[in-house]
Amino acid sequence: MNSTAKLLILLTSFLCLFLLITLFKFLHKYWWIPLRIQYALSLQGIKGPPYEFIHGNNKASVQFRKEALNKPMAALTHDIFPRVLPQFYSWTNIYGKNYLTWEGTQAQLVISEPELVKKVLKNIEGSFPKKKAEGFIYKLLGDGLLTTEGEKWARQRKLANHAFHGESLKSMNPAIIAAVETMLEKWKGQEGKEIEVFEQFRLLTSEVISRTAFGSCYLEGEKIFQMLTKLSILATRNLYKSRIPGIRKEIPRSHLSAKSEI
Repeated sequence: MNSTAKLLILLTSFLCLFLLITLFKFLHKYWWIPLRIQYALSLQGIKGPPYEFIHGNNKASVQFRKEALNKPMAALTHDIFPRVLPQFYSWTNIYGKNYLTWEGTQAQLVISEPELVKKVLKNIEGSFPKKKAEGFIYKLLGDGLLTTEGEKWARQRKLANHAFHGESLKSMNPAIIAAVETMLEKWKGQEGKEIEVFEQFRLLTSEVISRTAFGSCYLEGEKIFQMLTKLSILATRNLYKSRIPGIRKEIPRSHLSAKSEI
């Protein structure tokens, strides 16, 4: 056997060993660890929908949302939880107030007991850090109050407190009243016709934000609001898509229309 053949065998052996180690690490991270977490929590009495390889509970979440949005609401009611978050509503009824669910390969402990929620929100010891926003979520939220922590969060909170102080809000009343009066004036010409109330209140909200925060009208920043709306639609569509580890391209799991997702 010549040296070339020996070298080829050696390289093939190293490649097979590398692939075997990679496969082992992959299965350990995306199969063994989730199952171990699921088993450990079940011993503590915390159940939940079973973990599916890589997808977690994403496919089930999408299916719940699709079924809920395809059904008309039986009557006008404030009890919209089953429609807005049908997967959480169903799993809470099945597994209790506290249960384990999976966003892809990421374990999530859902709690709804008031005392536990209070403890998490207080977070006095800093034991419950915020989930780091990544990808499209970060692009949508940025470095705002929802995503920052520590000194940066305290600084932003201080600024927000000033902006939403009682006296500051009182000064916004004229702008808010003017925006509402403008909308009602337009409605007067629509007597006897159907009005898309959702769209009207979306425009009203945008108008109020434009007047109070930027001192302009909605039409001047219309393109910005439209882009923000498109970005939120894309973020919602991507929320329950499964991602193959190591590949950024996402596999679509829903064909819900943009209008439905809003």
